[in-house]
Amino acid sequence: MISVDEARATVLAGVKPVAAETVGLAQAAGRVLAQPLAARVSHPPVPVSSMDGYALRAADLAAPPTRLSVIGESAAGSPFDGVVGQGQTARIFTGAALPAGADAVVMQEDCERDGQSVTIKTQVPAGKFIRPVGLDFKTGDVLLEAGAVLDGRAIGLAAAMNIPWVSVRRRPRIAILSTGDEIAMPGEPLGPSQILGSNGPGLAAFVGMEGAEAVHLGIARDSRESLDSMIAAAAGCDLLVTTGGASVGDYDLVKDALAAAGLALNFYTVAMRPGKPLMFGDLKGVPVLGLPGNPVSVMVCAVLLVRPMIRTMLGLPSHTETVAVRLGRDLPANDIRQDYLRSSLASADDGAQVAIPFEKQDSAVLSGMVRAACLVIRPPFAPAAKAGDMARAIPL
Repeated sequence: MISVDEARATVLAGVKPVAAETVGLAQAAGRVLAQPLAARVSHPPVPVSSMDGYALRAADLAAPPTRLSVIGESAAGSPFDGVVGQGQTARIFTGAALPAGADAVVMQEDCERDGQSVTIKTQVPAGKFIRPVGLDFKTGDVLLEAGAVLDGRAIGLAAAMNIPWVSVRRRPRIAILSTGDEIAMPGEPLGPSQILGSNGPGLAAFVGMEGAEAVHLGIARDSRESLDSMIAAAAGCDLLVTTGGASVGDYDLVKDALAAAGLALNFYTVAMRPGKPLMFGDLKGVPVLGLPGNPVSVMVCAVLLVRPMIRTMLGLPSHTETVAVRLGRDLPANDIRQDYLRSSLASADDGAQVAIPFEKQDSAVLSGMVRAACLVIRPPFAPAAKAGDMARAIPL
């Protein structure tokens, strides 16, 4: 068996960033930038008012109250094309372009309008309530770097930068192959001793939410013919993930079928719980990650290995976040395998995060994985721990 850290380093070394593609900004939500974005315009492109009020020359307000003639109006999208001279002003609205000749804005609360004239009751310095050209950014400013995930804020900024197309990492294609005569899909008639297959749908949803494209190959039956045909269908994908059939039983045929197809096996078992029967190799240029069949093992391995593999393909940081937690109950000493205990998480009165590992840690208890807020990490040979001791955990 190899350690979890060794397994992680090996699988990450076995994948590389995928190529870029160009998509329209409207289709770029959630995608990862492959190239930095520089503004094609300045924002704002002209001086604009930050208030509703009157645009004027600050020098005209030396001795308030001051009466000025209103010679026009500037609204957003409908600028005043005249020139504000001495003793004159123009009505202006928030976001509207500052008329030529004006160098300040007085907000309307400090003004009294009377027909075509207005009395200004205060003084303002030049530049008051004016947003200058490029207050936010200027043409050529690089505002979004390669590796940025394009969320709603970033999409809005790119639009303001006048960028209609972006270069993003294409979505990695993750082939998912479930195995076993006992597996049926939800909604299918169940035969004697059959179970519903949760691994394929769960993994497909997981990789989709991580920014990849799931290619669900289906369920291979416990025969070489079925396995061979489905393994061949993974050609051209960026990663093949199998579930089940990777142990040492008479019907665990995945390892042999992959070997016959040309798999160069790197490792076979990992000192972790859940997830010990875990293999990784290369199948003619396609990385292959063979996961156990138990659904909790699959989901834990997805968090620990599949997620960082996808992030590496997308050019994102691949580290797995951990947080300090206070144990909420006693735990026994650990053995040679690193444990990932499904746990609840709550805040103590002093603000500390308290993790309480569930009593049932069986790798078939999928409902516990769903209820878990974190995975408490118990290193190999960790001594017995008491409630109140500190530990590390992976937030879910």
